[in-house]
Amino acid sequence: MASPALISDTDQWKALQAHVGAIHKTHLRDLMADADRCKAMTAEFEGVFLDYSRQQATTETVDKLFKLAEAAKLKEKIGKMFSGEKINTTENRSVLHVALRAPRDAVINSDGVNVVPEVWAVKDKIKQFSETFRSGSWVGATGKPLTNVVSVGIGGSFLGPLFVHTALQTDPEAVASAKGRQLRFLANVDPVDVARSIKDLDPATTLVVVVSKTFTTAETMLNARTIKEWIVSALGPQAVSKHMIAVSTNLKLVKEFGIDPNNAFAFWDWVGGRYSVCSAVGVLPLSLQYGFPIVQKFLEGALSIDNHFRTSSFEKNIPVLLGLLSVWNVSFLGYPARAILPYSQALEKLAPHIQQLSMESNGKGVSIDGVRLPFEAGEIDFGEPGTNGQHSFYQLIHQGRVIPCDFIGVIKSQQPVYLKGETVSNHDELMSNFFAQPDALAYGKTPEQLRSENVSENLIPHKTFQGNRPSLSFLLSSLSAYEVGQLLSIYEHRIAVQGFIWGINSFDQWGVELGKSLASQVRKQLNASRMERKPIEGFNPSSASLLARYLAVEPSTPYDTTVLPKV
Repeated sequence: MASPALISDTDQWKALQAHVGAIHKTHLRDLMADADRCKAMTAEFEGVFLDYSRQQATTETVDKLFKLAEAAKLKEKIGKMFSGEKINTTENRSVLHVALRAPRDAVINSDGVNVVPEVWAVKDKIKQFSETFRSGSWVGATGKPLTNVVSVGIGGSFLGPLFVHTALQTDPEAVASAKGRQLRFLANVDPVDVARSIKDLDPATTLVVVVSKTFTTAETMLNARTIKEWIVSALGPQAVSKHMIAVSTNLKLVKEFGIDPNNAFAFWDWVGGRYSVCSAVGVLPLSLQYGFPIVQKFLEGALSIDNHFRTSSFEKNIPVLLGLLSVWNVSFLGYPARAILPYSQALEKLAPHIQQLSMESNGKGVSIDGVRLPFEAGEIDFGEPGTNGQHSFYQLIHQGRVIPCDFIGVIKSQQPVYLKGETVSNHDELMSNFFAQPDALAYGKTPEQLRSENVSENLIPHKTFQGNRPSLSFLLSSLSAYEVGQLLSIYEHRIAVQGFIWGINSFDQWGVELGKSLASQVRKQLNASRMERKPIEGFNPSSASLLARYLAVEPSTPYDTTVLPKV
C-alpha cells in the first residue's frame, strides 16, 4: 500500500526548492529599490497594515507560494475548519475556536449540532455574573465586596489571558473600567508563584477562578488546593463557595472541591487550550477585571480577522500571506526561528503566548497521516518589546544568525507623553526605532560605506553588516481591545496556515504527554522516599544520582503539617 502523499512530493514544492537558488543571488538592498515590488508586497484590512517587502522573496516567489497553497488544498482546509469538520483527526475533534467569537445568529456545527447557542449561553452567564460581581452585589464570607481576582491555570489557560490582560492594562477605556481592581494569574506549581500571586491580597476581598477543563490538571489542582487552604485558614471552610469559582466541564469534581456547580463556566473539547482565550478561560477573568463590554470588543476584533481569513482572496489575506512566508523561511530558506518584536510595551506578553501557540501547534515531526516529514516544520518563536530587545539580542540578529523578524508598531500610543522642548514625543522616539530596524537588517552596511566614513581598516570586518536579513512590519492604527483581538486572530490563523501547508495536525499536542507520565513516576518516588524512607528505584544512573542529591537535603517544609507562603 502506497504511503499518503506529502506536500514535499508535489511539483509545486519542488518548484520552490528550485527557486531558492535564484533568491540566493539577490540582496534585499536591490529588491527594495523596486517600487512596484514594494507596493505589491503589502496588504491592509481594517486598520491593520502589513508590509512584507523586506522578505527574501520576489513577486514570483509569492506566486509560487500561492500555487503551493493550491496543491495543499488550503482553501478547502480552511473551509473544513470553519464548518466544524473533525480536522483534529488524532483526537477526533472539530477545531472551532472561531465559534467563540461568532455572532449570535451564526450557524457553526460540530457533530451536527450548532455550537453557537451554547457559546452565547456561556457568554451571557459570564456577562451576568461579572456585572453582579463588579457592582458589589456579590460579596465574600465577611460581607465585603470582592475586588481582587486570581486566575489559576497553566498553559493556554494562562498565557493567552495574560497577554490580553497586559495589553489592556494601559488602554484608557480599560483602565477606567478596571479602577480599584486587580487581576493576577497563578500558573507555575513553583510555590514562589503562589507567594507572588497572593502577596498583599486579603482573602476576604479575593475571588479565585480555577481553570481546568477536567479539574484534574496536576499543577493547576495543587495550586487550587493551596489557594483554597489560604482562604479557608483565614475565613473558614464555608468561605470556599463565595470565594472560588471554576471554568470546567467536570461539575462532579467541581462540587467535590467545594465550588458551587452553578458557578462553573463551561468550555468544550473542540477548543484547544492554546486557542481558548476567547472562551470562558479568558473571557471570565478579563470580564471580572474590565467588564464584559470591553471583552466583547476584543472578541469582535478577533471575529473581524476570522471573516477576513475565511473570505478574502489569498493575495490580500493577511494570515495566509504570513503563513506562506513562514513556510518559505523555515522549509526552503532554512531559517528555523522567528523573532516577534512589538514596539509597544503593552504587547510584552504577546511573544510568550505566540511561543506556545506556534510551537505546541506546529512542533511536529510527522504528517497528519503519521508519515515522518522529510523537511523542517515548526518555528522557534521568541521576542521582546522594542526597544528593550535592541539592547538584548538584536546583536545576533544583525551580525550573527539570520532570524526573520515580525516588527509590530502602533500609530497612536495608549499613553502619549511629550516633554516641551524635546525633539520628538516619547512615542515618536520609540517608532523611530520601529522604522529604522527593518531597514538596518535589510540593507546592512558595506565595507565601502565604512571606508568612506574613514573607519579604521582593522575595525571594518567588525562594523560590517551583511544585511539581507528578512523581516515584515505590521502597523496598527491603535491598540484598544478590538486591535488586540485582531492581532490574536492573525497569529492563530497564520499558524493554522503553516500547519495546513505542511500537512501536519496543528491542533493536538502529544509531545507534552511523555514528560507528564515520567513526572508521575518521580512524584511517587519522592513521596515514598520522604514518607517511608524507601530507596530510589527504577531510574537510570543519572536521574538516580540527581534524585539522591535532592533528597539528601531535608525539605524546606515538614510533611506532617500545612505550610503556606509567608509574604
